[in-house]
Amino acid sequence: MIKEHRQLKGIYESEKGKRKLFTVNLAPGKKVYDEQLVKEKSIEYREWNPRKSKLAAAIMKGASQIGIKPGSIVLYLGCASGTTASHISDIVGKQGFVFALDFAPRVMRQMVFVSEQRSNIMPIMADANNTESFEKYVKTADCVFQDIAQKNQAEIFIKNCKKFLKSSGFGLLSVKARSVDVTKKPKKVFEEIRAKIENEFTIVDYRNLEPFEEDHCMFICKKR
Repeated sequence: MIKEHRQLKGIYESEKGKRKLFTVNLAPGKKVYDEQLVKEKSIEYREWNPRKSKLAAAIMKGASQIGIKPGSIVLYLGCASGTTASHISDIVGKQGFVFALDFAPRVMRQMVFVSEQRSNIMPIMADANNTESFEKYVKTADCVFQDIAQKNQAEIFIKNCKKFLKSSGFGLLSVKARSVDVTKKPKKVFEEIRAKIENEFTIVDYRNLEPFEEDHCMFICKKR
């Protein structure tokens, strides 16, 4: 049996047995990666694998507010081939929208295929560090989600949140410690990132993503 998450609208979980996350499939019968499709009472759910999605990992680790719900406008920086973006598409539904941005042509080709099945996703091939290159597409977002493997990922996150995130909106930063500084211990990297974003935003939650993702964490912030 599948039930709605007690705190997060648009997200579902298994009621018995091993805990699993699900979203309602916005494109019934279609898979985006190798996820399982489960049908209950004429509703088709997609299993959300926390080992293939940092956002799912954060939720499995106890994140109780993510700023993404039905009807939300989301700017996704570093969408890659669309695994997590497709689940966000499910969550926000037809009344919401996802601007899915990445600069790698190979993964963006796959993202375009995903968007062809989902009218609430716009793929944008651009560099998240250069906000002027995509500002004509994005105005204001309810949530900025970032999953980028760059050394200056904190600075990119702050820049985009300042420009596109609405007042009191949520910013979610997935930090890859080894991409920031391979010589430092991940805990030290996370502390340094925290100090940078605390100067600009209110951190409402923090989750280490192990065992789902090694040397990763998630900061959940709110714009003041």
